[in-house]
Amino acid sequence: MPGRHITDHQMRLYMKYRQTDSPPVAAAKASFSTSTAYRIEKDRRLPSQKKAPRGRRRPDPLARVFETEIAPMLKAAPGVRPVTIFEELLRRHPELGAGIRRTLERRIRAWRAIHGEEQEVIFRQTHEPGQRGLSDFTDMGELGVTIAGVPLDHRLYHFRLAYSGFEHAHVVLGGESFVALAEGLQNALWSLGGAPREHRTDSLSAAFCNLDRDAKDDLTRRYEDLCAHYGMRPSRNNRGIAHENGAIESSHGHLKRAIGDALLLRGTADFDDLAAYRGFIDEIASRRNARNAKRIDSERSALQDLPDRRTSDYEEVIVHVTSSGGFTLRKVFYTVPSRLIGHRLRVRLYDDHLDVFVGGTHLLTLPRGRPHPNGKHDQVVDYRHVIHSLRRKPMALLNLVYRDQLFPREAYRRAFDVLRKRLPDKKACRIMVDLLALAHERGCEAELANQLTADLNDGRLPDLNRLRTHFAPDSAQVPNVVVRLAPLATYECLIGTAEIGGAA
Repeated sequence: MPGRHITDHQMRLYMKYRQTDSPPVAAAKASFSTSTAYRIEKDRRLPSQKKAPRGRRRPDPLARVFETEIAPMLKAAPGVRPVTIFEELLRRHPELGAGIRRTLERRIRAWRAIHGEEQEVIFRQTHEPGQRGLSDFTDMGELGVTIAGVPLDHRLYHFRLAYSGFEHAHVVLGGESFVALAEGLQNALWSLGGAPREHRTDSLSAAFCNLDRDAKDDLTRRYEDLCAHYGMRPSRNNRGIAHENGAIESSHGHLKRAIGDALLLRGTADFDDLAAYRGFIDEIASRRNARNAKRIDSERSALQDLPDRRTSDYEEVIVHVTSSGGFTLRKVFYTVPSRLIGHRLRVRLYDDHLDVFVGGTHLLTLPRGRPHPNGKHDQVVDYRHVIHSLRRKPMALLNLVYRDQLFPREAYRRAFDVLRKRLPDKKACRIMVDLLALAHERGCEAELANQLTADLNDGRLPDLNRLRTHFAPDSAQVPNVVVRLAPLATYECLIGTAEIGGAA
């Protein structure tokens, strides 16, 4: 019995002791019996070498088809999936049955290990402090974030240092663009307090999409100028090879999972405004950086100093204000004060807003709009810009192209729908325009919206006279200003008599 259970290790010990000792002594030192020792003397193979290979317990179901049918398919189409071959086999040989799938997958895997194509090797890199920073964008639609109940279509700009893992995230409302990259990158560098020697991105294919040759060259030049301003060497990974940007690509998933978990703990993905959501993202990035604080602090000493100021993180374009009281930019119509009709304006285009200039004078800031996903144009309308003209032509409201965008709040839209149902179109348009004018002139847009909501919920039409009285200035609170004019002779005391005579 003991001889049946000896191991290769015991056998090797026995052979070692056997060089100097007799079989019984060597067997005792190796911890097995003398009879086993004499049996070993007749056959000195290791126990593992005496085991016969286990044969198949059932016939091979693929024996007659693997070399003749499956192997030719694998050679002709190296990338074909095993499940596709499985379905084709069942079509050709229904008698094989569905139970061969796992066997087929194992055989294909073994065949590819011996006869398959060479695969690409990923070369792990050693990162030096202060050497490389990486940027990329990631879509956030799957998290279902909303602002005041409205779904937020956005991406996240993500910056990371390859050595220490410092991260910065910036909410981007549009797609991948140079403006979003410039703003996010500069925010990251100034938050970090230094700049790496190299800045790597992907191919920025989305930023180059639908651009002509001159526009692409201009974008490339602006990106190179941005990097030069901070003393960074620009580099890009090859198109479609994400693992070349692996130091940030893998971090995308970790950051998005952290944001998703934080939203679950928060209990809701709805935020009051964009600023609140951006603060939420900043807090998560700060927590992740706190875990690497020592490593980040050590890398800061190896970073380059920042320049004295930021460089431009906007795109500048010239627009013409048409007789419609606005201009169209990137498939979005923006209204401006009507006094600007006929003027050429200089617009600085940021990711989330526009700064409008006439000459060197800043006029106003507008929220940035985006065209619809289907390519349809959109409008960004401020009713204050057109209300004075609309009061002279109230029926223009009925079929106005941007009528829905004209109403500043949902209550105004509801009010107009109810007015149209219960009054003639002409009267409904007149009342609605007067309500908008009241909101503008008395500065009571939110309060008036609350009054309209109350009236509509009670089934009443808005009473314009009552609302004008309600929002009229309170005469008791208006100060009574009395201006006392000084006699003109008083001013003569300030001037000498001689000077008065000389003047005469």
